[in-house]
Amino acid sequence: MKLRISLGLLVLFMVFSSITHAQSNPQKTRILFVLDGSQSMYARWDNGSKMQIATRLLRELVDSLSDVPNIELALRAYGHQYNVSADGRNCKDTKLEVPFSPKNHDKIKSTLRSIQPKGTTLIAYSLEQAANDFPTCSDCRNVIILITDGIEECDGDPCAVSLALQKKGVILKPFVIGLGLDPQIMDAFKCIGNFFDAKSESTFRNVLGIVISQALNNTTAQVNLLDILNKPTETNVAMTFYDAFSGSIRYNFIHTIDSRGNPDTIPIDPLGNYNLTVHTIPPVEKKDIKLTAGKHNIIAVDAPQGDLVIKMNGFNEYKDLKAIVRKHGEDKTLVIQDFDRQQRYLVGKYDLEILTLPRTYVENVNIAQSNTTKVEIPQAGMVSIGSTSKGYGSIFLEKEDKLVWVCNISESSTRESIVLQPGSYRIVYRPLNAKQSIYTKEQSFTIQSGQSTQVKL
Repeated sequence: MKLRISLGLLVLFMVFSSITHAQSNPQKTRILFVLDGSQSMYARWDNGSKMQIATRLLRELVDSLSDVPNIELALRAYGHQYNVSADGRNCKDTKLEVPFSPKNHDKIKSTLRSIQPKGTTLIAYSLEQAANDFPTCSDCRNVIILITDGIEECDGDPCAVSLALQKKGVILKPFVIGLGLDPQIMDAFKCIGNFFDAKSESTFRNVLGIVISQALNNTTAQVNLLDILNKPTETNVAMTFYDAFSGSIRYNFIHTIDSRGNPDTIPIDPLGNYNLTVHTIPPVEKKDIKLTAGKHNIIAVDAPQGDLVIKMNGFNEYKDLKAIVRKHGEDKTLVIQDFDRQQRYLVGKYDLEILTLPRTYVENVNIAQSNTTKVEIPQAGMVSIGSTSKGYGSIFLEKEDKLVWVCNISESSTRESIVLQPGSYRIVYRPLNAKQSIYTKEQSFTIQSGQSTQVKL
């Protein structure tokens, strides 16, 4: 493929490296150049005007990308159609000069030769219109490269527009190249996107190479899930990368240790920052992750884990017995865990609410690094209740000098069997047809592990 020597050896190297990577990645990257055509681009800059230098280097860059697969280019300009007059500025002076299409490189180059600076600087409106320049594509990376020498002059808010487009998923975080900007106004561009300051033609040449390299490069990363000794031994858990600006889901991976014992390498787009959620129990989050493009990034997350298994000491009479697991001292449910099934948790203290009759509470359960904590509860017993007639009744646990409600008995049956944990109980009952409270009956009984108790009312 052809690369113009005039781009400079550094740009050559950066673009070639990006091309090599892009060829192994079938995802299409669409790059929209948004060029400042306002009258200030006539200003002298090194060996020519800013417009002459910008369009010449852009033409060379476009030519260098003409044979690269999975890349499409487009060109939008602003401030280039209407002069600034005594009557004011045209704050809608922007146009998609060359839309996205295959093999449109010659069209872009010829259009760049014809653009003449005339009008005002309308960055916000141009970015807003640029959202319509990308045809619908569910698997494309949409990138905007804004090249400008001045700040917004039409009372728009480029930062708000850029953020809105990112949140909607229209574009990734834009690149902004400032041409000889006054240092006092540079901060106004950093909220728009990835800002690069080009103080001279040679700097602009280098910046173009860096920007294209980042735009085409799917940077690699590895997530180190650290154990209690800060070693990356934790694995086999789902991870979600969210766009830090829009909150949209960008990637889902199951963390993997490779055959050499290292956390697996994952391809990830360097454009924009990420929020990472590691779906441990409870989940772990790492905010505002910024990747270095073209390099292997290591993301470290503290995620020391151990296991918990809950068992019954003997035969389990319950059907599908489960336990509610919470962090110690908190009310929020983390998970509902099945009996006899091992579940992994972050190292720490937990409280269990086991859904027996009555509920069994186990507090301050310690989960230690790489250990399996076993919690056993006593085997249940059973009470078989028989009555001569249907009625209303409740079973209570006798706890010290109080009665704690456990459950109600069936109103539609005269025989019922109920699984209960070991303890002393009392049943309070009144026949259905009895119309006075004095016909209420009470009967105490005891439940022992693995045994059945008969109660006749």
